[in-house]
Amino acid sequence: MLHSIAVIVLAGLLLDAIASRLKAPGLLGLLLLGLLMGPFALNALSPEIYAAATELRTLALLVILLRAGFEMNRRDLAMVGWRAILMSFIPCFLEVAVVTLVGPLLLPLERLEAATLGAVLAAVSPAVIVPYMIRFNRERLGTAKGIPTLVLAGASCDDAVAIVLATSFIGMLVGQNVRLGPELAAIPVAVATGIAAGLAVGAVLFVFFRRFNPRATKRLMILLSLAVLLVEAQAFVEPFVPFSALIAIMAIGVVIFEMNPGVAHEIAAKLAKTWIFAQLLLFVLIGAQVDVGLAVSVGFTGAAVVAAGLVGRSLGVLLCLVRSSLTWSERLFVVLAYWPKATVQAAIGALPLGALAAAGLPTRPGEIILAMAVLSILLTAPLGAFLIDHVGTRVLEKDVDSDQDSP
Repeated sequence: MLHSIAVIVLAGLLLDAIASRLKAPGLLGLLLLGLLMGPFALNALSPEIYAAATELRTLALLVILLRAGFEMNRRDLAMVGWRAILMSFIPCFLEVAVVTLVGPLLLPLERLEAATLGAVLAAVSPAVIVPYMIRFNRERLGTAKGIPTLVLAGASCDDAVAIVLATSFIGMLVGQNVRLGPELAAIPVAVATGIAAGLAVGAVLFVFFRRFNPRATKRLMILLSLAVLLVEAQAFVEPFVPFSALIAIMAIGVVIFEMNPGVAHEIAAKLAKTWIFAQLLLFVLIGAQVDVGLAVSVGFTGAAVVAAGLVGRSLGVLLCLVRSSLTWSERLFVVLAYWPKATVQAAIGALPLGALAAAGLPTRPGEIILAMAVLSILLTAPLGAFLIDHVGTRVLEKDVDSDQDSP
């Protein structure tokens, strides 16, 4: 396993540097490295790293979510307000609706199977989006209108909505008595309890840091450990009350930044350094899961379904921005920022297949959904990252007058 990690780090840094010289997103080189080293190509990674892949990807995701929390503040959250709430579910719902309608016309799927596919495809990737929004926040691009914060806040809840829809449709698919209404009604509760837990943990950490004043490295270790425990706690809490650990983790960063910007600066700097290593593991392991042959099996019709879903998602984003102060070019940027898919699709793409197999039902719909999840990663992660980078730097206005203290 250590050998595989060493190869990932060395080759990943080299490909990231090459991508930067070519003005391409670094994650593109990392995804390609994962494709090449994965089990569907050279199979150059050790079995141990595949066994630990889920935990490693989760840890990398926690790093990026903590970074996102330290990039949001009360002023910007108040600025985007209810639009961020709309952005958390309207684009997702419209993408699922379009895929549900179009899927049976282009793929051998029934309506419920297409709805399951739509939910699997609907989540945006925080691993792709968050680093760019952090960068734009640091460079003060679009911050006068709170655009990076709008995308960060909306996308984080968008994932929760998509995952709830996917698990509900999978339950219906295998004949479980799942009621979609109560499941959707639980989402705001999960977000609220997540925010409350994050604020409470953040406040306790603030007092602890002020009392004992540990070094920044130890603060980071404490934060990451608590983030892992929150993720583990979600499984125990959810049978009693809906709870989103990912929202709680972001909220920790928000409250620490509000209470002590100096401490937030130090932790954010450590997180930025940690992310250099975490992103190598995250995107290479995502790439290693991608079976290009499986994606090719759904062909151009599969690509058409992905594109149709993105059209629905884009219309949803534009609806959320009606009567906003954003220019049309800025609205285009927000639309593009809601395109990339990677993390969630890699995590849940195989769930329908596994559920159908466990229930003794035909697995062909699950195979198609998995192939479509892979295809969506291949099509949208590199393209979305490229467009976010190039469009964002050109259309977002620099906020030269802001006095916001950003870590």
